[in-house]
Amino acid sequence: MLEILEAESHAIQNIPYSAAYDQAVSLIVEHVHDHGGKLVTAGMGKAGQIAMNIATTFCSTGIPAVSLHPSEAQHGDLGVLQPGDVMLLVSNSGRTREILELVELAKKLYPALPLIVITGNPDSELGHMTPVVLSTGGAPEVCPLGLTPTTSTTAMTVIGDILVVNVMKATGFTRREYALRHHGGYLGSVASSDK
Repeated sequence: MLEILEAESHAIQNIPYSAAYDQAVSLIVEHVHDHGGKLVTAGMGKAGQIAMNIATTFCSTGIPAVSLHPSEAQHGDLGVLQPGDVMLLVSNSGRTREILELVELAKKLYPALPLIVITGNPDSELGHMTPVVLSTGGAPEVCPLGLTPTTSTTAMTVIGDILVVNVMKATGFTRREYALRHHGGYLGSVASSDK
């Protein structure tokens, strides 16, 4: 168990930083916060669950966001996209067929749609299709088969957190604003308190 903790910690510490992070934050602030668009996240399988988590976290911190299932997008749900939106795609391989098809469909609908990708393979087809690429570092999965999304999804989650926190800082998001969006449960009571 300690080996797994060490491997995943090492992967997080070795996520490569690039100017793409600043570009991603600027796109989200400009298009969503400043001009009233929304963030649309997408991924398949476990990456899709990470994409959904990123969207819901952005929602509670003042950035309207939805998670779009790539397969459902081909059956009408692509209509959730609007010209002022930003799309954040999550794919460890950068070769996920449904994500590549989603990019093609989205670009046909809105050619100027800004795209951000989180991937373990920046040199992939998706990486080359997307101007803002956030690399996880491509660390091997801790799964004994080397297959089950484990380390990769941890890194994706951390990158999502980096984006959320830096957008919060850039927009000056306050505790009061948080409480207005998250009034239920323990976090709601803590956010609403004067402490």
